[in-house]
Amino acid sequence: MIYEDEAILVLDKPVGISVMGERHDTDLVTLAGDDGEELFPVHRIDKVTSGLVLFARQLRFHGDLTRQFQRRTVDKRYLVLTRTRGLPASGTVDLPLSVGRKSRVRVAANRADIMADLAEVAPLAEVADLGEVAPLAEVAPLAEVADLGEVAPLAEVADLGEAAPLAEAARAEVGPTGAGAGVGRWTVPPAAVFPHVRTYPSVTTFIRVWEGGEYTLLAVTPVSGRRHQIRVHLAWIGHPIEGDPLFGRDATARTLLHSWRLAFDAAWAGGSRIEVEAPPGADFWAPVRTHLPAGLAATLLGNVAGGSGIGGFA
Repeated sequence: MIYEDEAILVLDKPVGISVMGERHDTDLVTLAGDDGEELFPVHRIDKVTSGLVLFARQLRFHGDLTRQFQRRTVDKRYLVLTRTRGLPASGTVDLPLSVGRKSRVRVAANRADIMADLAEVAPLAEVADLGEVAPLAEVAPLAEVADLGEVAPLAEVADLGEAAPLAEAARAEVGPTGAGAGVGRWTVPPAAVFPHVRTYPSVTTFIRVWEGGEYTLLAVTPVSGRRHQIRVHLAWIGHPIEGDPLFGRDATARTLLHSWRLAFDAAWAGGSRIEVEAPPGADFWAPVRTHLPAGLAATLLGNVAGGSGIGGFA
């Protein structure tokens, strides 16, 4: 447990358990019920994702909290590790989503139509080629990936665009082959958006916190909060989340996506702002432990978080 009062409960969900609605296994709501407490989820995160989940303890508090998500007044930020290099210091992925066969989420356009606008980036020799977005050799066809079901309703939103100064994020780079203090934007022309399906405007922003070895650490904000949005957006620009079963058929380790920070207004406490944070566990850091010492990780994430300390490195 991260935080509780008479109105809410904030839990640090481990990987491998659903928030609610699990048909063949247990979930957090069921576990709470078995322990004698009824919880009302305000939002959801994927079963393969770890980190913060907010619950209301009574229905009378639930409505106001869900409306904050709908109005985009909730601050929400995730941490991501990709097994790629070459992303700029910050970026915006503005790609509409749609639901394809078997209810699987995808970008509502062809990969070849995605345009990458990378400004003020380091020499091209040091930057990964984004010309072919999400090569099929690295990303499983959407028709063949696992369906993770009902996660992250479309009403979920978060906007932390101003939370971490870009100058601080740029200084976080480690090693001589970083992509520099560039800014990237990925879009598709309106004419290329599929006209035959319902589409959902979707925006994800990120700050590159660190890169070293084969890996990049990102602080990511799903501005529009669609189902699987972060996972789909990063994969379709060629930087899938490490361990994501949606885009890697041989994924065996945990998905390196963590719900890190959350801030919302407490109407039951005079409108005060509640800010909570859950550091990733040691399993999240395991692939980069030899490249990213514990002290450096704490410093970098502290910069992004505005000075708060970070644990999770055993």
